[in-house]
Amino acid sequence: MEYRTLGRTGIEVSRYALGSLMYATRMGNEPAESARVIHKALHAGINLIDTADAYGDSEEVVGRALKGRRDDVVLATKFGRPMGEAPNHQGTSRRWITTAVENSLRRLQTDYIDVYQIHRLDPTTDIEETLAALTDLIRSGKVRAIGSSNTPASDIVEAQWVAERRNLARFHTEQPPYSILSRGIEREVLPVAQRHTMGVMVWGPLGQGMLTGRVRRNQGNDLSRAGLFKHLNDERRIDVVEQLIPLAAEAGMPLTHLAMAFTVAHPAVTTALVGARTMAQLEDLLDGTGVRLGDDILDRIDEIVPPGTNIGSLDQDYQPPAIQNAALRRRPLSERAAA
Repeated sequence: MEYRTLGRTGIEVSRYALGSLMYATRMGNEPAESARVIHKALHAGINLIDTADAYGDSEEVVGRALKGRRDDVVLATKFGRPMGEAPNHQGTSRRWITTAVENSLRRLQTDYIDVYQIHRLDPTTDIEETLAALTDLIRSGKVRAIGSSNTPASDIVEAQWVAERRNLARFHTEQPPYSILSRGIEREVLPVAQRHTMGVMVWGPLGQGMLTGRVRRNQGNDLSRAGLFKHLNDERRIDVVEQLIPLAAEAGMPLTHLAMAFTVAHPAVTTALVGARTMAQLEDLLDGTGVRLGDDILDRIDEIVPPGTNIGSLDQDYQPPAIQNAALRRRPLSERAAA
């Protein structure tokens, strides 16, 4: 397994890391089976595990699986998404951060978190408030490094600027979606992360199932039948998959290996999070950890999906308030009528 330095933290992490959304029991696994998969990954050299407080009971499952192995693992988790109906049990305020971190520490059965990340930006909280609270967690020893997730380039720059001006800890990492189907971050997010020497942990390298080879045109598949993701029926994405499958075969590898190797070929990407739920899925991905794509294959991929282009969108893509909230895109009716 190849290891890379996570930004300027000095922390060495494996080229492929383990995303643990699928280890929540609501996703279908028994905790004991999830622990077996986690242990297999650790044995293979994967040393970074990423989870979140909003992933059901994933933190509890991971915490139990890491008993006796904690010091060998770089443990990352996220906060900020709603954790119940109470209005203040979400977001990035100091009030919630100080509660959320204690809850995660308890569920993970540890006294420190290696990388503590904002899951989604909170437009109602000033970034200085958030960074000040996270800085205090670093100084207390409860957190080693801090990061952001799904963050637009302009907000990454603002956070770096505020940290420097206010003498606060800066975000050490960013966790964006990235795959052959979702290359939009190549335009600004990845160059900005490089400029600020941030570690980049990409999620969704298999396009949330699209790049497994299990989703084909005019063929039933277990993923779409389960109704897991709307994007599995996006004809634009399926068209790309139909072009990638023969390219992978020509290169002598499964589509999963091609897709994973593509994401870690970008110089800004530190590690790619694999969401293997079963032992078979993990073993397939581990078989491809040594794959390196040549320029000829990368050029062919560029022809199919031009750099900086998103084909369709992921169901879990971050949508900024200016897009989600129509009121932020429309003048009041009285002003429109006057005009």
